Amino acid sequence: MSWRDLVPFRKKSVSVRKESMHPFDRLHNEIDTVFDDFFRGFHPEPFSGHYSRSFSPDIDVAETDKGLKVVAELPGMDEKDIDVLLSSDSLTITGEKRAERESSGKEYYYMERSYGSFSRMIPLPFEVESEHVEAHFQKGILTVKVPKSAKATVGNKKVEISAD
Repeated sequence: MSWRDLVPFRKKSVSVRKESMHPFDRLHNEIDTVFDDFFRGFHPEPFSGHYSRSFSPDIDVAETDKGLKVVAELPGMDEKDIDVLLSSDSLTITGEKRAERESSGKEYYYMERSYGSFSRMIPLPFEVESEHVEAHFQKGILTVKVPKSAKATVGNKKVEISAD
């Protein structure tokens, strides 16, 4: 150890950052930093709305004693555009949405096409009765009911909790 290590007033290389003392300026800088860090590494095109080839619909999954209920919000789609596939350990919902708008007037012509596809896989943590699975589609809402097999429902037992 040298005597220079003991001197508390030694010059150190410290980066100097000038900040405004006003709290709103500091808040503004912090918000800018958060957004800069969030979008770093992302290509901005998917967020602009011009590049949407796929989408992910909202899906609610609820397990009951009798089975599983899956509700998917699919606005603007028809039942012919949706496929529901049941395998031994999962339920897969896939679909494709296509839209085309066209209008014209005396001095203009406008045409817009958009499409997107999705695939959502829900794992099934129990054996199912595949012959009793129901799927119903109404007003953009797909409801799938997957009943548990008799073997899966027998294994459930409520365990009492004791306190000291």
